[in-house]
Amino acid sequence: MNTKPSLDELFERRISYPDFDAQERLGRLVGLDDQKSRLSKILGLLVNDKGLKSWANKYHKGADHLVNTILRRPPLIVLAGDVGSGKTELAETIGDMVARQEDIDINLLPLSLSTRGQGRVGEMTQLISSTFDYAVAEAQKLKSNTGMSRGGIILLVDEADALAQSREAAQMHHEDRAGVNAFIRGIDRIANGQLPAAIIMCTNRVNALDPAIKRRAADILTFSRPNDIQRSSVLSTPLSQLGFTQEQISAFVRATGPIDGRDYGFTFSDLTQRLIPSIVLDAYPLKAVAATRALEITKAVKPTPPFKENKS
Repeated sequence: MNTKPSLDELFERRISYPDFDAQERLGRLVGLDDQKSRLSKILGLLVNDKGLKSWANKYHKGADHLVNTILRRPPLIVLAGDVGSGKTELAETIGDMVARQEDIDINLLPLSLSTRGQGRVGEMTQLISSTFDYAVAEAQKLKSNTGMSRGGIILLVDEADALAQSREAAQMHHEDRAGVNAFIRGIDRIANGQLPAAIIMCTNRVNALDPAIKRRAADILTFSRPNDIQRSSVLSTPLSQLGFTQEQISAFVRATGPIDGRDYGFTFSDLTQRLIPSIVLDAYPLKAVAATRALEITKAVKPTPPFKENKS
């Protein structure tokens, strides 16, 4: 490649927060309160260290070493877990929560999978390097000598294992290895520059990520399929609006969990994107939704099979 890649080649789009649509989408992610809280706190520290310094000055005055230890953590968070568990949706919307929490503007840069390039020598490395060049340049504009950032950058890498798989794999092409090296250098550039920026990586195959990348993660948040309480949280509002009783809703919670020899339940996306619309569309537009018929549909819908990760 002889020309510098365009922004359209590097990023799918650019999203700015606060954003009301993202706030609504984040609010609909029920059952993920722990992940929301942890991720927003970590990101808040990475893009705006003044908050932690103010907290330490108020409650633990003189704890400079403690503060510096926390702030020196790498600017990387890995979201790992099963398909349909809310990883990508949370990654795409958490910027709104951080923006409101820190009272600054946040820009999300979702990395395009085309960044892998077409396999030409040096292409993937140049694309990844250009991605971090842009992210670093944008973050430098937002850095402030006062400690209060003027904004923050979040670089989102979905399906991260496709871009940052382990260099220990025997079948790995040398161009892919060079790309992983470039990615690691990019993480270190942001860390060493103490820039108001963070990287979120989403993957179904955390064991496939390069060990050097996993070592650089400030945290690895695990996502799993919703349990009974979480499925109840997802289903209660829409089903109650259809006039179902609590006893009937409980039957749907049981039907969408491990049952009748199936050792896994529905994913979050199975519930919100497949099941609930199927129940409504079965009755629309000629009749009301009936609980008995809706339960029949629920039992007929097959949840997405779990992703089987090769741990060897």
